[in-house]
Amino acid sequence: MQETKNINVYTESNPNPHSMKFMVDFFLMPEGKSVDFSDPLAAARCPIALDLFKYNFVKRVFISANFITIIKEENILWEEVSQILKLFIKGFLESGKPFLLEEIASDINVEDSEIVKKIKGILDEYVRPAVESDGGNIIFHSFDNGVVKVQLQGSCSGCPSSSATLKGGIERLLTSMLPEVKEVVAES
Repeated sequence: MQETKNINVYTESNPNPHSMKFMVDFFLMPEGKSVDFSDPLAAARCPIALDLFKYNFVKRVFISANFITIIKEENILWEEVSQILKLFIKGFLESGKPFLLEEIASDINVEDSEIVKKIKGILDEYVRPAVESDGGNIIFHSFDNGVVKVQLQGSCSGCPSSSATLKGGIERLLTSMLPEVKEVVAES
């Protein structure tokens, strides 16, 4: 007889009023990895995300470290749905069902230039932990002519304060640490 694991799920709000972090006390994803799903079709390889999209108010699902960030429809109040989602996540995780159907590819590229390696290192060390604490993620997209393009995921996607964070925090950090960087912009 298999013993059922008792999992605690708790919520944490973040700067985006339409997203909520659903936290657990163990890692859901390998370190430094995340997945971001904008619709059920994109979530086909992640059964928990696919099931979350069955709730008609779920607009986006982001999973990283030890949390799932859910972005909901604007006309729905968290007070109406957060307990339902907590119970669903708890039940899914306790069921032992597979979480991901395939391994996540690595973003390490041996052909990256030295400056790109430095940019990725700064994003990983200084920016990603802060962004994850708010239920989001930042992904390096490209570097060309002094412009770093990044993709914002999870609660950062569509967050009212994301442009201030991008320009006032991330851009200031990268330009002060790397003279080659002149600007940071979000890639949609």
